[in-house]
Amino acid sequence: MLENKVQEFRSIKIRKEDALNYHTQDQPGKIEIVPTKLLSSQIDLALAYSPGVAEPCKEIAIDRENAYKYTAKGNLVAVISNGTAVLGLGDIGPEASKPVMEGKAVLFKKFAGIDVFDLEVDSKDPNTFVQIVRALEPTFGGINLEDIKAPECFEIEANLKKLMHIPVMHDDQHGTAIISSAALLNALEIVGKKIEDIRITVSGAGASAVACTKLYLELGAKREHIVMCDIDGVLRKDRPNLDEIRSYFATSRNIHTLAEAMQGVDVFLGLSAGNIVTQDMIRSMAENPIVFALANPDPEISYELAMSSREDIVMATGRSDHPNQVNNVLGFPYIFRGALDVRAMSINEEMKMAAVRALAKLAKEPTPEIVNKAYSSDKIIFGKDYLIPKPLDPRLITTVAPAVAKAAIQSGVARVKINDWEQYHVELQRRIGIDQKLMSQVISKAKKNPKRVVFAEAEDQKILKAAQIIQDEQIAIPILLGNERKINKLIQEHKLELSYCSIINPYKEKQHCRIYGDLLYEKRKRKGMTQSEARKLMRSRNYYGTAMVENGDADAFISGLTSDYPKTVLPALQVIGVSKAVKRVAGMYIITNKKGTFFFADTTVNVNPSAEELVDIIGLTASSVRSFSITPRIAVLSYSNFGSSKGDVPSKTAKAVALAHERWPDLIIDGDIQANTALNVELQRENYPFSRLAEQGANTFIFPDLASGNIAYKLLMEIGGAEAIGPILLGMDKPVHVLQLGSTIREIVNMVSIAVVDAQAYESTRL
Repeated sequence: MLENKVQEFRSIKIRKEDALNYHTQDQPGKIEIVPTKLLSSQIDLALAYSPGVAEPCKEIAIDRENAYKYTAKGNLVAVISNGTAVLGLGDIGPEASKPVMEGKAVLFKKFAGIDVFDLEVDSKDPNTFVQIVRALEPTFGGINLEDIKAPECFEIEANLKKLMHIPVMHDDQHGTAIISSAALLNALEIVGKKIEDIRITVSGAGASAVACTKLYLELGAKREHIVMCDIDGVLRKDRPNLDEIRSYFATSRNIHTLAEAMQGVDVFLGLSAGNIVTQDMIRSMAENPIVFALANPDPEISYELAMSSREDIVMATGRSDHPNQVNNVLGFPYIFRGALDVRAMSINEEMKMAAVRALAKLAKEPTPEIVNKAYSSDKIIFGKDYLIPKPLDPRLITTVAPAVAKAAIQSGVARVKINDWEQYHVELQRRIGIDQKLMSQVISKAKKNPKRVVFAEAEDQKILKAAQIIQDEQIAIPILLGNERKINKLIQEHKLELSYCSIINPYKEKQHCRIYGDLLYEKRKRKGMTQSEARKLMRSRNYYGTAMVENGDADAFISGLTSDYPKTVLPALQVIGVSKAVKRVAGMYIITNKKGTFFFADTTVNVNPSAEELVDIIGLTASSVRSFSITPRIAVLSYSNFGSSKGDVPSKTAKAVALAHERWPDLIIDGDIQANTALNVELQRENYPFSRLAEQGANTFIFPDLASGNIAYKLLMEIGGAEAIGPILLGMDKPVHVLQLGSTIREIVNMVSIAVVDAQAYESTRL
């Protein structure tokens, strides 16, 4: 049943209403400008603007290279389009291209820590466009051209590369070319063919197809072995009105159709239209064919049809739901990162080839546990189903960016050199904070094996909107508890599509209320609960939902959006109970900001734990942090540093640390310690060099009581600019998670993802 549900909603597309809501919520768009310097006093303002700003201006006037030293130029890329070839929408204009350019901006920031201004230029004339972009060179460290139609895009990029002294790249051309080239090299290695011997058929003659084909030639493919097709058939030398680019790839062979062009070829590259290739065409290819069907959202031939056409096929698509996704995000963030970091004057062939080789090599290396967990697989091994790295592989930035930077230096286009490559590696990780990808990894893992999640508060529009995202993104299979009439009314009002979700009204489920009530009665009969009382409690959605999980009718339970924390936790404790492996439950928040990801406990359950109880909380928290593939470095917090002040809290926390070390000798933990000291490595090295946290600082914080933990995370959320994920309930026997009162839709989705991963882990322990 679960497999059927998952298969049913795999094909659901992004809903118009969701996409529009996403772009309008909070504030319109996806990006904003955030100051990087303090602006809290008159002197700050004087330094930032007048008169202090005159000093860097004078330094830059003396030497323009100082702009990289005193301004954001060196980490600023322009994503520029005229809207003439936007996604699959065609020429929709510069304003309509802006959401895509903003999307590209956030990918630059997320994956490489690069800031972006998106610029939409109202000009279709290549010369005018070139002059506009050329005049912007003083502002930017690099130019990413996007969604400009062919053949104008070739002319625009070529002229800008001649005129400008900063990196310029049309990603629609070179991004796909670089990623597919890496995949091609590895595919050829797997099937035992040499690139100079293979015959290639290309479907599509646009920017991406041409750039891919040219890079294949750079890798060693022979032009006489390549046939290119467009919407009118094979590009032939006798076809009239071919432009210069298409003429270059025209053939004199007596073939006219795509079907004819595919007979006996080794490689098919598709960057054209969906569903134009048949199984017979695939069967007509040479032995061990390589098929890159990269049209999006629908490949030239579906993955299922292609794979069932013959057993010796090696295939890649542009889709994330199949192996070997050729995704530009594997390339452009890291290519620009490497180019910017050496102040490259261009992105040349050597740099692109370095990116190709780096990606191909990375796919052959053993995948780290964090990647296996993100994709819920221990079988990510170089082979037919793993030709190129996964987009969430944290090694990409430290693999591709250095390779590109080295190539820039060696080819003579770098203005600065990197001497300490190990330190550069550390700086790259610090730029984006490897842990910033934590929720992406959790969501990706959840999607690999969706579980049934019960929502106790389905009469709330936030829950229903979150359920829509969860269903569409295939994160979980929502089960909605509440009044069907009210729920369906909300679904209609908000134009949702939740036909795949089960709606259950506990008041009408008399048989299940008896079954679940008897289950609760058996657990609580010696604690004063009667059978009739237990059955009556099952009308409550919090009791009914947790009983579904306990009885195996659901995999995880979510509640708390509209009710107090204790009222939500109590039914779970009575119905499901604490895990037999632990003595108590605790609450943990994940706090993320520009400095990284941190874990706070206990923030929601234990009011004033003893030293022994703190040890239990330490164990629960450490285990949870490890489940995110992060090594916990634990600070047990106090108002004292290693006995500098006396009192109950310093004594309790110091004792807890000693007991924890006895139980887990390898655990990185110290205290009593103040919060700022735990984070400040230099302060520890100078004053407390014996601290176990002096090398890297803490990432996990155990608070001495509920008040301090609860206050700390709420203050960080409101005035510290941090994002809080939680509370994550630790220590329950089965997956139960409680939402923060008033959680946003995004926070609900995050919590459900964690609940699904929790359920996956629970299932694996029972197998």
